[in-house]
Amino acid sequence: MKPLIVIEYCPKCHWLLRAAYMAQEFLTTFEGELKGVTLQPGEVSGGFHIAIDGTKIFDRKATGGFPEIKELKQLVRDIVAPGRSLGHTDTKPHHTNA
Repeated sequence: MKPLIVIEYCPKCHWLLRAAYMAQEFLTTFEGELKGVTLQPGEVSGGFHIAIDGTKIFDRKATGGFPEIKELKQLVRDIVAPGRSLGHTDTKPHHTNA
């Protein structure tokens, strides 16, 4: 059975658009591996959690903020499609010294 992602967001913080963006990214990247992504308004102010099949993989309060979408995709990938390459998302940034 394919996993289901639930994104619980704080409606008072106006994080619906952020949650919808993340849902879009997960569905686009893992369209063959996921059952779906559910957006769920939370009841705790300031809360923002991502869970896969009931197991929390991200908690904004615990981490102190929001990571880049590529980091979240890597967390999801490690559970729903371990070993799969995410292409350029898995590469480290190239820095040039001027």
